[in-house]
Amino acid sequence: MLSDHTPSTTLATADPQRSRAFYEGVLGFEPSEESGGGVFYRAGNGSFFVYESSFAGTNQATSMSFELSPETFDQEIDALRGAGVAFDTFEMEGIAWEGGVASFDGMRGVWFKDPDGNILNVGTRP
Repeated sequence: MLSDHTPSTTLATADPQRSRAFYEGVLGFEPSEESGGGVFYRAGNGSFFVYESSFAGTNQATSMSFELSPETFDQEIDALRGAGVAFDTFEMEGIAWEGGVASFDGMRGVWFKDPDGNILNVGTRP
């Protein structure tokens, strides 16, 4: 059954070197393998794959999320800000925004884009 396996996020890029600079230099990921025209990065117990595609950045929904504990959230958000990551905001009923951080239903989160426009999320659960 698929539910027995860990999924791997796949993100498209128009410029592999620019993406490597972002994921490795800004976000601090280390490549674990280069294969199939792209790069795999380990993240927690899973991984994600960044590959070249002419369709990069066309998804207008969240492409990848990272779930943090409430205790580590503020530290990670400060690190992202320190690396120059700008957070996006949007209109949605029930969300309160403060400094680019959303609070809703006992959760907190931020959204930002990689250089290709893929939308990434960092958040907590209650």
